[in-house]
Formats: sequence, structure tokens, C-alpha cells
Amino acid sequence: MTTALIADDEEAPRAQLRAALQAAWPELQIVAECHNGVDAWDAWLEHEPQVCFLDIRMPGMTGIDVARRIGGRTPVVFVTAYGDHALAAFDAGAVDYVMKPVDRERLGQALERVRTRVEKPVLAPAGLQALLEQLAGGVRRPALLDTIQAGIGKEVRLIRVADVVYFEADARYTRVVHVSDGVEGEALIRTPLKELLAQLDERAFLQVHRSVIVARRHVLAAVRVDEGHMHLTLRGRPETLPVSRPFQGLFKGQ
Repeated sequence: MTTALIADDEEAPRAQLRAALQAAWPELQIVAECHNGVDAWDAWLEHEPQVCFLDIRMPGMTGIDVARRIGGRTPVVFVTAYGDHALAAFDAGAVDYVMKPVDRERLGQALERVRTRVEKPVLAPAGLQALLEQLAGGVRRPALLDTIQAGIGKEVRLIRVADVVYFEADARYTRVVHVSDGVEGEALIRTPLKELLAQLDERAFLQVHRSVIVARRHVLAAVRVDEGHMHLTLRGRPETLPVSRPFQGLFKGQ
């Protein structure tokens, strides 16, 4: 059975898409429904669905942002109310699109291509990421963080994002490990890791696990421990950070 994720910040279009998918592809199992891009990315990491249906313009993280992070590992169909001319370039690629309200004939065409990719996985076409980058430039995104406020005792400390070594999530808090002027420190904040991710510069930070985001400049090496297991070593630090399976492809040369 093929698994799918759908994401749209409006309930009515999400319900319409769900009904259209159930009619066109009864065997499709929808494992997650999300109302924003942040939750969609988190759900992709949790369920690793075989196909994703993403609204483009969602709060926090856009559908294009989510597709960029998926990076061609899963076929993506954009469901959008906007007639962006560049969307036509997706027709022969690893992603496709349908317009809102969903036209069942157009959806059927997209699903034929999706089924082919699910049954016979292929590498993402050359230029896919560049195309997604181009589209991302036309979609409004949240401002990037430059400081983080952390309560430590009776004071509120401002931590520069540039000083962060890594973020690590647990059940209730996000741990912020940082180094400023050679002095190491850490703090706990209540902002969930998945919300932080949407506000971090992906050129400076790399998610390597559902619960870990690391500053690229602090990564020394990726070490394959055994089949299916990998961790990162850090510059000048004794701890290692786990790399989960969806992210191990980022370190193919290791």
C-alpha cells in the first residue's frame, strides 16, 4: 500500500483533496495531514511517506521549502491556487502540480506520474533543486533569527545564533549548545526544534536527525558506525551527534 502526506493551511481544500485522492486512488493510505509546512516536514521525517501533496503558500515553512528539504527522495505534487508560470516545468520532473479547486482529470494525470515513480524509483532530475530555489525566491518566507532568548535562572540571556554549535530537542525543551568568545554554554528554550528550523539559515545550519540541528562550520566528519548507523564528530568537542537514515545521504562521501 502506498503512503501519502497532505498539507494545506486551509481545512476545506485539504478535505477536498483528501476526497479526490480517495476516489482516484482508493489504495492510497494518507498517514499524515498537516496545516503548515513546519508540521509537514516533521511528519515526513516521522512517516517517510512515498508521496507528498503540498500547498505552496503555508505559514512558517512553505511547500517549496519542504520540497527542497525532501530533495527528490519522495515525489511531490504541489496543490496551489496560484498560477505560477514556472510550475509547468514540474510536469516532467520529480514534482508535479494541480490547481485549486482540484480538477479530478488533472489530478489523475499527476497520479499516473506519481505511481510510476513510486513503483520504479528514479533519481531526482538534474536541476530540480535549482528550480525549487528559483520558485522559493518568489514566495514570502519568515525572517531569519539572529538571536535567541533563553531564560537562565532569573535572567533572560540573548544568545547569538552565530554562536550556536547545535540544537537538540527532548520531550519538552530544546537544548541550545553554544560557544561565545571561547566560553562554552548551554540553555534550554521552549521553542520546538521544528519551529526553529524554519527560521534558521539553511546555508549555516544542517538538520541531521529529527531531534538535532547542527551548525555546519562545527561539523568535523560523518562516521558510519555500521550498516544503517552514522554519527557526526564536532570540531574541538568530545560529543557525537546521531545522523538518522533520511539524512545520511547528505554525507555520501563519508
